[in-house]
Amino acid sequence: MVYVTGKVRKPGVFVLAAGSRVADAIEAAGGLRKGAKPGGVNLARRLVDGEQIVAGSPATAGAGAAGGSISGAAPGMPEGGAVNLNTATVEQLDALPGVGGVIAQRIIEYRDAHGGFQSVDQLKDVPGIGDRKFADIRDKVSV
Repeated sequence: MVYVTGKVRKPGVFVLAAGSRVADAIEAAGGLRKGAKPGGVNLARRLVDGEQIVAGSPATAGAGAAGGSISGAAPGMPEGGAVNLNTATVEQLDALPGVGGVIAQRIIEYRDAHGGFQSVDQLKDVPGIGDRKFADIRDKVSV
């Protein structure tokens, strides 16, 4: 189940088959509006249950869901302080203590390859995240 919004013909919540891609979700929403481009959305990425797809937003390409920060939140951090591993952008992950751009990209690659995170503990399976780094960020992330 995903929420598709932005420059699509019929924004809304859609239930799609397991293994569906972002392109499938945009198609379920009636496709892009005339003249609209997908923006920074990776059309080939597998969907994660509960995510929001914002078609036509200038998010970082390949960064997963294009939700960005919630209004009123500190730059790079969503409101409430916890970064959702299944929807976070590279920039939001990079803002976590001890996580740089390379590790942030590895987290997104892991998320895309495994259909999302089911548990925060799966971060330990991402190359470059050891016990110490995991302990530093465990309370700052969610699924």
